[in-house]
Amino acid sequence: MKKSIKDLGDIKGKRALIRVDINVPLDENKNVTDDTRIQAIVPTVNYLRERGAKIILMAHLGRPKGEKNPEFTLEPVAKYMAKVFGEEIVFIPSVEEAAPYVEKLQDGQIALLENIRYYKAEEAKDDDMTFAEELAKLGDFYVNDAFGAAHRNHTSTAKLAKILKPAVSGLLMEKEIRCLSQALDNPTRPFTAVVGGAKVSSKIGVLENLIDKVDNLIIGGGMAYTFVKANGGKIGNSICEDDQLEVAKAIEKKAAEKGVKLVMATDVLATNDFSGNGENKFVAINEIPDGFEGVDAGPDSRKAFAEVLKNSKTILMNGPVGAFENPKFAEGTKAVLEAIVEATKGGATSVIGGGDSVSAAKKFCKAEDFTHVSTGGGASLEFIEGKVLPGVAALDDK
Repeated sequence: MKKSIKDLGDIKGKRALIRVDINVPLDENKNVTDDTRIQAIVPTVNYLRERGAKIILMAHLGRPKGEKNPEFTLEPVAKYMAKVFGEEIVFIPSVEEAAPYVEKLQDGQIALLENIRYYKAEEAKDDDMTFAEELAKLGDFYVNDAFGAAHRNHTSTAKLAKILKPAVSGLLMEKEIRCLSQALDNPTRPFTAVVGGAKVSSKIGVLENLIDKVDNLIIGGGMAYTFVKANGGKIGNSICEDDQLEVAKAIEKKAAEKGVKLVMATDVLATNDFSGNGENKFVAINEIPDGFEGVDAGPDSRKAFAEVLKNSKTILMNGPVGAFENPKFAEGTKAVLEAIVEATKGGATSVIGGGDSVSAAKKFCKAEDFTHVSTGGGASLEFIEGKVLPGVAALDDK
Protein backbone atom coordinates (compact mmCIF):
# COMPACT_ATOMS: atom_id res chain seq x y z
CA MET A 1 0.00 0.00 0.00
CA LYS A 2 1.07 3.58 -0.65
CA LYS A 3 1.04 6.38 1.91
CA SER A 4 -1.78 8.89 1.57
CA ILE A 5 -2.37 12.42 2.87
CA LYS A 6 -3.94 10.76 5.94
CA ASP A 7 -0.45 9.52 6.90
CA LEU A 8 1.01 13.05 7.05
CA GLY A 9 1.70 14.65 10.43
CA ASP A 10 1.19 18.34 11.18
CA ILE A 11 1.02 20.20 7.87
CA LYS A 12 -0.10 23.65 9.05
CA GLY A 13 1.77 26.31 7.04
CA LYS A 14 3.41 23.67 4.81
CA ARG A 15 3.26 23.94 1.01
CA ALA A 16 1.40 21.03 -0.61
CA LEU A 17 2.43 20.60 -4.26
CA ILE A 18 -0.38 18.56 -5.76
CA ARG A 19 -0.68 16.97 -9.22
CA VAL A 20 -4.35 16.86 -10.17
CA ASP A 21 -6.25 15.81 -13.29
CA ILE A 22 -8.55 18.69 -14.24
CA ASN A 23 -8.26 18.15 -18.00
CA VAL A 24 -11.89 19.23 -18.44
CA PRO A 25 -13.81 19.93 -21.66
CA LEU A 26 -14.32 23.62 -22.55
CA ASP A 27 -16.69 25.13 -25.11
CA GLU A 28 -15.69 27.80 -27.68
CA ASN A 29 -16.20 30.52 -25.04
CA LYS A 30 -13.84 28.68 -22.65
CA ASN A 31 -16.66 27.63 -20.30
CA VAL A 32 -16.26 24.30 -18.48
CA THR A 33 -18.91 21.92 -19.88
CA ASP A 34 -18.30 18.96 -17.52
CA ASP A 35 -16.74 19.50 -14.09
CA THR A 36 -16.59 15.85 -12.97
CA ARG A 37 -12.80 15.91 -12.70
CA ILE A 38 -12.83 19.15 -10.70
CA GLN A 39 -15.42 17.77 -8.27
CA ALA A 40 -13.29 14.62 -7.88
CA ILE A 41 -10.35 16.55 -6.35
CA VAL A 42 -12.47 18.57 -3.88
CA PRO A 43 -12.10 16.06 -0.97
CA THR A 44 -8.28 16.11 -1.19
CA VAL A 45 -8.00 19.89 -1.49
CA ASN A 46 -10.45 20.47 1.36
CA TYR A 47 -8.72 17.91 3.60
CA LEU A 48 -5.40 19.78 3.19
CA ARG A 49 -6.99 23.25 3.44
CA GLU A 50 -8.74 22.38 6.70
CA ARG A 51 -5.38 21.38 8.16
CA GLY A 52 -3.82 24.71 7.19
CA ALA A 53 -1.65 23.66 4.26
CA LYS A 54 -0.90 26.04 1.38
CA ILE A 55 -2.20 24.43 -1.82
CA ILE A 56 -0.29 24.61 -5.12
CA LEU A 57 -2.05 22.65 -7.87
CA MET A 58 -0.30 21.41 -11.03
CA ALA A 59 -2.28 20.14 -14.00
CA HIS A 60 -2.41 19.87 -17.77
CA LEU A 61 -5.08 20.80 -20.30
CA GLY A 62 -5.12 19.23 -23.75
CA ARG A 63 -1.93 18.68 -25.72
CA PRO A 64 0.06 21.89 -26.17
CA LYS A 65 3.14 19.73 -26.98
CA GLY A 66 5.63 21.71 -24.94
CA GLU A 67 4.63 25.10 -26.36
CA LYS A 68 3.08 28.04 -24.49
CA ASN A 69 -0.16 28.01 -26.46
CA PRO A 70 -2.92 30.33 -25.10
CA GLU A 71 -5.54 27.95 -26.53
CA PHE A 72 -4.64 25.54 -23.71
CA THR A 73 -4.41 27.98 -20.80
CA LEU A 74 -5.79 26.82 -17.45
CA GLU A 75 -6.91 30.34 -16.52
CA PRO A 76 -10.63 29.75 -17.32
CA VAL A 77 -10.45 26.55 -15.25
CA ALA A 78 -9.07 28.54 -12.30
CA LYS A 79 -12.01 30.96 -12.61
CA TYR A 80 -14.47 28.07 -12.63
CA MET A 81 -12.78 26.44 -9.63
CA ALA A 82 -13.22 29.66 -7.66
CA LYS A 83 -16.97 28.99 -7.78
CA VAL A 84 -16.49 25.36 -6.68
CA PHE A 85 -14.24 26.25 -3.71
CA GLY A 86 -16.00 29.50 -2.84
CA GLU A 87 -12.85 31.61 -2.96
CA GLU A 88 -10.50 33.11 -5.52
CA ILE A 89 -7.89 30.73 -6.90
CA VAL A 90 -4.46 32.35 -7.26
CA PHE A 91 -3.41 31.78 -10.88
CA ILE A 92 0.35 31.38 -11.38
CA PRO A 93 1.20 32.28 -15.02
CA SER A 94 4.41 30.21 -15.26
CA VAL A 95 6.86 28.03 -13.34
CA GLU A 96 9.54 30.72 -13.75
CA GLU A 97 7.35 33.32 -12.01
CA ALA A 98 5.93 30.97 -9.38
CA ALA A 99 8.15 31.66 -6.34
CA PRO A 100 6.75 35.10 -5.30
CA TYR A 101 3.15 33.85 -5.74
CA VAL A 102 3.83 30.83 -3.54
CA GLU A 103 5.57 32.95 -0.89
CA LYS A 104 2.48 35.15 -0.54
CA LEU A 105 0.06 32.23 -0.06
CA GLN A 106 -1.83 32.16 3.24
CA ASP A 107 -2.54 28.92 5.11
CA GLY A 108 -5.45 27.16 3.41
CA GLN A 109 -5.21 29.27 0.24
CA ILE A 110 -5.28 27.61 -3.21
CA ALA A 111 -3.09 28.39 -6.22
CA LEU A 112 -3.15 26.82 -9.69
CA LEU A 113 -0.05 26.71 -11.86
CA GLU A 114 -0.39 27.31 -15.63
CA ASN A 115 -0.54 24.23 -17.89
CA ILE A 116 2.40 21.98 -16.95
CA ARG A 117 2.52 20.64 -20.53
CA TYR A 118 3.68 24.06 -21.76
CA TYR A 119 7.13 22.68 -20.84
CA LYS A 120 8.85 20.12 -23.07
CA ALA A 121 10.62 18.73 -19.99
CA GLU A 122 7.25 17.62 -18.54
CA GLU A 123 6.85 14.81 -21.09
CA ALA A 124 10.57 14.19 -21.79
CA LYS A 125 11.54 10.51 -21.82
CA ASP A 126 15.07 11.15 -20.45
CA ASP A 127 16.38 10.92 -16.88
CA ASP A 128 17.09 14.65 -16.61
CA MET A 129 15.71 15.84 -13.26
CA THR A 130 16.31 19.60 -13.74
CA PHE A 131 12.64 20.43 -14.27
CA ALA A 132 11.61 18.20 -11.35
CA GLU A 133 14.12 20.00 -9.12
CA GLU A 134 12.72 23.38 -10.20
CA LEU A 135 9.16 22.28 -9.36
CA ALA A 136 10.25 20.71 -6.05
CA LYS A 137 11.32 24.16 -4.79
CA LEU A 138 7.64 25.16 -4.76
CA GLY A 139 6.51 22.59 -2.18
CA ASP A 140 7.31 21.02 1.18
CA PHE A 141 5.65 17.73 0.24
CA TYR A 142 4.18 16.12 -2.88
CA VAL A 143 0.67 14.76 -3.42
CA ASN A 144 -0.49 12.86 -6.51
CA ASP A 145 -4.26 12.94 -6.91
CA ALA A 146 -4.21 12.58 -10.71
CA PHE A 147 -5.15 8.95 -11.28
CA GLY A 148 -6.12 9.85 -14.86
CA ALA A 149 -2.46 10.68 -15.57
CA ALA A 150 -0.88 8.01 -13.32
CA HIS A 151 0.09 5.83 -16.31
CA ARG A 152 2.28 8.64 -17.66
CA ASN A 153 5.95 8.67 -16.71
CA HIS A 154 6.06 12.47 -16.72
CA THR A 155 7.90 14.93 -14.47
CA SER A 156 4.85 16.09 -12.52
CA THR A 157 3.36 12.58 -12.20
CA ALA A 158 6.42 10.45 -11.41
CA LYS A 159 9.88 12.13 -11.42
CA LEU A 160 8.89 14.80 -8.90
CA ALA A 161 7.82 12.15 -6.37
CA LYS A 162 11.40 10.82 -6.31
CA ILE A 163 12.76 14.21 -5.19
CA LEU A 164 10.08 15.92 -3.10
CA LYS A 165 9.35 13.92 0.06
CA PRO A 166 7.07 12.86 1.56
CA ALA A 167 5.33 11.83 -1.67
CA VAL A 168 1.82 10.57 -0.97
CA SER A 169 -1.47 9.90 -2.71
CA GLY A 170 -4.51 12.14 -2.49
CA LEU A 171 -7.93 10.78 -1.47
CA LEU A 172 -9.07 10.26 -5.08
CA MET A 173 -5.90 8.37 -6.03
CA GLU A 174 -6.23 6.29 -2.85
CA LYS A 175 -9.86 5.41 -3.66
CA GLU A 176 -9.04 4.51 -7.28
CA ILE A 177 -6.24 2.15 -6.23
CA ARG A 178 -8.33 0.64 -3.42
CA CYS A 179 -11.45 -0.01 -5.54
CA LEU A 180 -9.61 -1.41 -8.56
CA SER A 181 -7.24 -3.52 -6.41
CA GLN A 182 -10.08 -4.92 -4.35
CA ALA A 183 -12.04 -5.91 -7.45
CA LEU A 184 -9.01 -7.54 -9.09
CA ASP A 185 -7.15 -9.07 -6.15
CA ASN A 186 -9.75 -9.81 -3.51
CA PRO A 187 -13.15 -10.08 -5.21
CA THR A 188 -16.26 -11.50 -3.58
CA ARG A 189 -17.34 -14.24 -5.97
CA PRO A 190 -18.80 -14.80 -8.48
CA PHE A 191 -16.63 -12.15 -10.21
CA THR A 192 -17.78 -11.04 -13.68
CA ALA A 193 -15.93 -8.76 -16.07
CA VAL A 194 -17.60 -7.07 -19.03
CA VAL A 195 -15.02 -6.25 -21.70
CA GLY A 196 -16.20 -4.36 -24.74
CA GLY A 197 -14.91 -1.82 -27.21
CA ALA A 198 -13.91 -2.04 -30.83
CA LYS A 199 -10.61 -3.86 -30.86
CA VAL A 200 -9.22 -7.09 -29.43
CA SER A 201 -5.69 -5.73 -29.98
CA SER A 202 -6.20 -2.89 -27.48
CA LYS A 203 -7.65 -5.25 -24.86
CA ILE A 204 -5.39 -8.34 -25.14
CA GLY A 205 -3.61 -7.49 -21.88
CA VAL A 206 -6.91 -6.85 -20.12
CA LEU A 207 -8.46 -10.13 -21.33
CA GLU A 208 -5.39 -12.19 -20.45
CA ASN A 209 -5.05 -10.67 -16.96
CA LEU A 210 -8.77 -11.05 -16.22
CA ILE A 211 -8.98 -14.69 -17.26
CA ASP A 212 -6.71 -15.51 -14.30
CA LYS A 213 -9.11 -13.74 -11.92
CA VAL A 214 -12.75 -13.88 -13.04
CA ASP A 215 -15.50 -16.51 -12.98
CA ASN A 216 -17.39 -15.04 -15.96
CA LEU A 217 -16.13 -12.97 -18.86
CA ILE A 218 -18.70 -11.15 -21.00
CA ILE A 219 -17.21 -10.11 -24.34
CA GLY A 220 -19.20 -7.51 -26.28
CA GLY A 221 -18.80 -4.61 -28.65
CA GLY A 222 -16.82 -4.61 -31.86
CA MET A 223 -14.21 -7.05 -30.60
CA ALA A 224 -16.82 -9.84 -30.45
CA TYR A 225 -16.83 -10.10 -34.27
CA THR A 226 -13.16 -11.09 -34.28
CA PHE A 227 -14.09 -14.05 -32.03
CA VAL A 228 -17.07 -14.94 -34.25
CA LYS A 229 -14.94 -14.90 -37.40
CA ALA A 230 -12.25 -16.97 -35.66
CA ASN A 231 -14.92 -19.63 -35.17
CA GLY A 232 -16.04 -19.56 -38.82
CA GLY A 233 -19.08 -17.30 -38.41
CA LYS A 234 -20.35 -14.85 -41.04
CA ILE A 235 -19.93 -11.26 -39.83
CA GLY A 236 -20.83 -9.26 -42.97
CA ASN A 237 -19.14 -5.85 -42.88
CA SER A 238 -18.65 -5.84 -39.10
CA ILE A 239 -15.45 -4.50 -37.59
CA CYS A 240 -12.86 -7.29 -37.39
CA GLU A 241 -9.12 -7.63 -36.85
CA ASP A 242 -7.98 -10.47 -39.07
CA ASP A 243 -4.51 -10.41 -37.50
CA GLN A 244 -6.08 -11.21 -34.09
CA LEU A 245 -8.03 -14.35 -35.01
CA GLU A 246 -5.42 -16.65 -33.45
CA VAL A 247 -5.31 -14.45 -30.33
CA ALA A 248 -9.11 -14.81 -30.00
CA LYS A 249 -8.82 -18.60 -30.25
CA ALA A 250 -6.02 -18.61 -27.64
CA ILE A 251 -8.14 -16.54 -25.24
CA GLU A 252 -11.07 -18.96 -25.66
CA LYS A 253 -8.74 -21.92 -25.02
CA LYS A 254 -7.26 -20.31 -21.90
CA ALA A 255 -10.74 -19.53 -20.55
CA ALA A 256 -11.78 -23.16 -21.05
CA GLU A 257 -8.64 -24.41 -19.28
CA LYS A 258 -9.24 -22.07 -16.33
CA GLY A 259 -12.94 -22.91 -16.06
CA VAL A 260 -13.94 -19.32 -16.86
CA LYS A 261 -17.39 -19.00 -18.42
CA LEU A 262 -17.09 -16.94 -21.64
CA VAL A 263 -20.36 -15.18 -22.39
CA MET A 264 -20.63 -13.95 -25.96
CA ALA A 265 -23.50 -12.24 -27.75
CA THR A 266 -25.66 -14.71 -29.70
CA ASP A 267 -27.74 -12.12 -31.57
CA VAL A 268 -26.99 -8.56 -32.64
CA LEU A 269 -28.59 -5.49 -34.13
CA ALA A 270 -27.18 -5.21 -37.64
CA THR A 271 -27.40 -2.18 -39.90
CA ASN A 272 -26.55 -1.34 -43.51
CA ASP A 273 -26.00 2.32 -42.56
CA PHE A 274 -23.83 3.21 -39.55
CA SER A 275 -25.65 6.54 -39.16
CA GLY A 276 -28.69 4.46 -38.13
CA ASN A 277 -30.93 5.74 -40.94
CA GLY A 278 -30.81 2.60 -43.07
CA GLU A 279 -32.27 -0.86 -42.44
CA ASN A 280 -31.68 -2.09 -38.86
CA LYS A 281 -32.54 -5.68 -37.97
CA PHE A 282 -31.79 -8.36 -35.37
CA VAL A 283 -29.82 -11.36 -36.66
CA ALA A 284 -27.76 -14.22 -35.24
CA ILE A 285 -24.23 -12.95 -34.57
CA ASN A 286 -22.66 -15.60 -36.83
CA GLU A 287 -25.09 -14.97 -39.71
CA ILE A 288 -24.73 -11.26 -40.41
CA PRO A 289 -25.58 -10.69 -44.08
CA ASP A 290 -23.16 -9.03 -46.52
CA GLY A 291 -23.56 -5.26 -46.56
CA PHE A 292 -24.62 -5.25 -42.89
CA GLU A 293 -22.54 -4.73 -39.75
CA GLY A 294 -23.25 -5.57 -36.11
CA VAL A 295 -23.63 -2.46 -33.95
CA ASP A 296 -25.29 -3.59 -30.70
CA ALA A 297 -26.13 -6.63 -28.59
CA GLY A 298 -29.54 -8.15 -29.49
CA PRO A 299 -32.41 -8.92 -27.07
CA ASP A 300 -31.34 -12.53 -26.33
CA SER A 301 -27.76 -11.40 -25.64
CA ARG A 302 -28.97 -8.62 -23.35
CA LYS A 303 -31.02 -11.15 -21.33
CA ALA A 304 -28.07 -13.54 -21.09
CA PHE A 305 -25.67 -10.76 -20.00
CA ALA A 306 -28.17 -9.45 -17.41
CA GLU A 307 -28.70 -12.94 -15.99
CA VAL A 308 -24.97 -13.41 -15.36
CA LEU A 309 -24.56 -9.88 -13.95
CA LYS A 310 -27.51 -10.14 -11.55
CA ASN A 311 -25.96 -13.25 -10.02
CA SER A 312 -22.51 -11.67 -9.60
CA LYS A 313 -20.99 -10.26 -6.41
CA THR A 314 -18.11 -8.32 -8.03
CA ILE A 315 -18.44 -6.65 -11.43
CA LEU A 316 -15.84 -4.82 -13.49
CA MET A 317 -16.86 -3.13 -16.75
CA ASN A 318 -14.32 -1.94 -19.29
CA GLY A 319 -15.85 -1.02 -22.64
CA PRO A 320 -19.40 -0.77 -24.04
CA VAL A 321 -21.19 -3.62 -25.87
CA GLY A 322 -22.38 -1.52 -28.82
CA ALA A 323 -22.01 1.80 -30.64
CA PHE A 324 -23.95 3.51 -27.81
CA GLU A 325 -23.11 7.05 -29.00
CA ASN A 326 -25.99 6.61 -31.47
CA PRO A 327 -29.28 6.28 -29.49
CA LYS A 328 -30.49 3.67 -32.01
CA PHE A 329 -27.55 1.41 -31.10
CA ALA A 330 -27.47 2.09 -27.35
CA GLU A 331 -29.96 -0.41 -25.90
CA GLY A 332 -27.42 -3.21 -25.30
CA THR A 333 -24.97 -1.06 -23.34
CA LYS A 334 -27.89 0.51 -21.45
CA ALA A 335 -29.25 -2.96 -20.52
CA VAL A 336 -25.82 -4.06 -19.26
CA LEU A 337 -25.46 -0.93 -17.10
CA GLU A 338 -28.99 -1.32 -15.72
CA ALA A 339 -28.23 -4.93 -14.77
CA ILE A 340 -25.03 -3.77 -13.01
CA VAL A 341 -27.02 -1.12 -11.09
CA GLU A 342 -29.54 -3.83 -10.07
CA ALA A 343 -26.72 -6.10 -8.86
CA THR A 344 -25.13 -3.20 -6.94
CA LYS A 345 -28.45 -2.53 -5.17
CA GLY A 346 -28.38 -6.20 -4.18
CA GLY A 347 -24.96 -5.81 -2.53
CA ALA A 348 -22.52 -6.43 -5.39
CA THR A 349 -19.36 -4.34 -5.78
CA SER A 350 -19.31 -2.63 -9.18
CA VAL A 351 -16.39 -0.79 -10.77
CA ILE A 352 -16.69 1.02 -14.10
CA GLY A 353 -13.34 1.78 -15.75
CA GLY A 354 -12.25 3.15 -19.13
CA GLY A 355 -13.34 6.29 -20.96
CA ASP A 356 -16.21 4.92 -23.08
CA SER A 357 -17.77 2.87 -20.26
CA VAL A 358 -17.64 5.88 -17.97
CA SER A 359 -19.32 8.08 -20.64
CA ALA A 360 -22.05 5.46 -21.07
CA ALA A 361 -22.50 5.08 -17.30
CA LYS A 362 -22.98 8.83 -16.96
CA LYS A 363 -25.34 8.93 -19.94
CA PHE A 364 -27.71 6.19 -18.78
CA CYS A 365 -27.28 6.07 -14.99
CA LYS A 366 -25.88 8.10 -12.09
CA ALA A 367 -22.31 7.70 -10.81
CA GLU A 368 -23.64 6.93 -7.33
CA ASP A 369 -25.51 3.89 -8.72
CA PHE A 370 -22.15 2.08 -8.87
CA THR A 371 -19.57 1.36 -6.18
CA HIS A 372 -16.92 3.23 -8.11
CA VAL A 373 -16.67 5.01 -11.47
CA SER A 374 -13.00 5.46 -12.35
CA THR A 375 -11.73 8.89 -13.44
CA GLY A 376 -8.84 7.41 -15.43
CA GLY A 377 -9.38 6.01 -18.93
CA GLY A 378 -5.92 4.87 -20.00
CA ALA A 379 -4.78 4.52 -16.38
CA SER A 380 -7.61 2.18 -15.39
CA LEU A 381 -7.05 0.14 -18.57
CA GLU A 382 -3.35 -0.34 -17.73
CA PHE A 383 -4.17 -1.07 -14.07
CA ILE A 384 -6.63 -3.80 -15.13
CA GLU A 385 -3.93 -5.20 -17.44
CA GLY A 386 -1.76 -5.61 -14.35
CA LYS A 387 0.79 -3.01 -15.44
CA VAL A 388 2.74 -0.87 -12.96
CA LEU A 389 1.61 2.77 -13.14
CA PRO A 390 4.63 5.11 -12.82
CA GLY A 391 2.60 7.75 -10.94
CA VAL A 392 1.63 5.21 -8.30
CA ALA A 393 4.95 3.36 -8.11
CA ALA A 394 6.86 6.60 -7.34
CA LEU A 395 4.86 7.31 -4.14
CA ASP A 396 6.11 6.39 -0.64
CA ASP A 397 5.19 2.93 0.66
CA LYS A 398 3.34 2.61 3.94
